[in-house]
Amino acid sequence: MSTNHFSEEVEARLKGFFNEIIDPKDMAKTIREVNYLLSLYFMRSRKTGEVELPNIDDDFYWLNKLAEVLDPYLDLR
Repeated sequence: MSTNHFSEEVEARLKGFFNEIIDPKDMAKTIREVNYLLSLYFMRSRKTGEVELPNIDDDFYWLNKLAEVLDPYLDLR
């Protein structure tokens, strides 16, 4: 398993973004809403059995993972 580490500069910029510009919980909520709307649009625009967009499952998954990092809403401990 590989791990990626941000440089100190990138980490500082991300902290500044989430501490000064936007609340992580608000960003997570927005990501979840956009993810839902995109999924709904995609399902309504396709006929049953039609080939899906490449990587749509991965895209949905990773957007949800990002939202969970920002606000662990689905974390049931």
